[in-house]
Amino acid sequence: MKEFKLKFKLNKTFPVKKLLFLFLLGFYTVSSQSFDIKFDSIRNNTALLRSFFSAMPKGGDLHHHFDGSLYAETFFENAIQNKLWLNTQTYILSKNPEKAKNKPGVWVQLSNIKSQDSLLFLQQKLSEKWSSKDFNILKGPSDDHFFSTFSGFEIVNNEDIGKGLLELKNRAQIENVQYIETILLQHYQSEKTESLEGFNLKLWNAQENKDEKLLTEILDEVYDNLLKSNLEKQAKEYNKKIEKTHLANRIDDDSFTLRYQNAVLRLKSPAQVFADLVLCFVSSSNSQLINGVNIVGQEDHRVAMSDYWLHMRMYRYLNSKFPNIQNSLHAGELTLGMVKPEELSWHIEEAIDVAGAKRIGHGIDIPFEKNGKAILEKMHNENIAIEINLTSNEFILKVKNDEHPISLYKKHSVPIVISTDDAGVLRTNLTEQYVLMAKRYPQFSYSDIKQIVFNSIQYSFIEDSTLKSRLMLELKNDFESFEKDHF
Repeated sequence: MKEFKLKFKLNKTFPVKKLLFLFLLGFYTVSSQSFDIKFDSIRNNTALLRSFFSAMPKGGDLHHHFDGSLYAETFFENAIQNKLWLNTQTYILSKNPEKAKNKPGVWVQLSNIKSQDSLLFLQQKLSEKWSSKDFNILKGPSDDHFFSTFSGFEIVNNEDIGKGLLELKNRAQIENVQYIETILLQHYQSEKTESLEGFNLKLWNAQENKDEKLLTEILDEVYDNLLKSNLEKQAKEYNKKIEKTHLANRIDDDSFTLRYQNAVLRLKSPAQVFADLVLCFVSSSNSQLINGVNIVGQEDHRVAMSDYWLHMRMYRYLNSKFPNIQNSLHAGELTLGMVKPEELSWHIEEAIDVAGAKRIGHGIDIPFEKNGKAILEKMHNENIAIEINLTSNEFILKVKNDEHPISLYKKHSVPIVISTDDAGVLRTNLTEQYVLMAKRYPQFSYSDIKQIVFNSIQYSFIEDSTLKSRLMLELKNDFESFEKDHF
């Protein structure tokens, strides 16, 4: 493998840890041309690609939803262990046996079913309801099905977050993934929700008039009220729970590291979204395990579309309060036909220029953005990475092959990372994302793919620079062993 030396002029102002990190980058630069040629010989064979990428070190998965990454089989086992009741007509779960008894012949307690055939049948039905398993278009739009899955397994999700984290860790280690940045939804809870909701009309009026000065004044008032409430206590309790679970289950070790992103649901009223955001920022600012604040939810939803302007400015407001937090935003998860054409022209730009996103999740509508070329140049110049989720984009948006803008991002040298999004719901893994990229986009050489893997650590939000440098060095060593065996 070729090695490129980086020269630095040392001075007292240059951080030693940064020097080490940049020095390590020199070790993983592009592989020799012979590696690219040998890789191309297997590019059109799916089985060979799967074997190759299964063994290849894959660095990190940076766009990763905790609840959507657990498989339906896990939720089914949780339902049995928690003695939940199932409606055999609607396949809705319930914790309430009294409700079940009110409808005899419809509700069954899963733990009481002795027939393995019956359990397998019910598991299949719930897997179809909770994931893309055996999906066909006769069931309705794929995007509607995807977003409906989460409410179905919500009752058995987060019952034991430690158990779920260990499942994800085990799967990652088998798959040669060394790092995950998983997303957890946060919800501000207060007894004074009525006073909070009283700000909605003011917020909507500021948005309608695009009055940013008025908006800042309103957010100041809401922010002050929130800090006088129990919000900081909630953030502290949540952080303590995450830290306790993380340490008790020994999630981090010599071969695997996991960090968390807080996230808010963009489908709520604007005052509630802002309260959730404040909770997320306060939480993230007081934890080294929680890195960044995301915003999630169906982007073409009426509420998400109508309040997008507000949401981006809420981020800008909180960035000024918490300047050290790096954020990744779901933005541009839209395509032609989902919304009016003019609505495809501004979401990514706002996420970067207004909300200050350091990474963009999905970014599918970039070809339609009115300032698309300038956005791509800015992403390149300012090292704003794009999180590419191929299976997700195909299932939800019906975007694949040359309709997908991954080639556009590559053309403009935007840092790319490959991720899974919701591997459990989509019945996929990180290996398959690399397989799809290699087969569909031959312009990505092995050297390019290797760079993308290193990007997944380089553009992570890990706060500890020593840890980040260690992961980069481990990845370099893992690639040396891998390439010795496979080339």
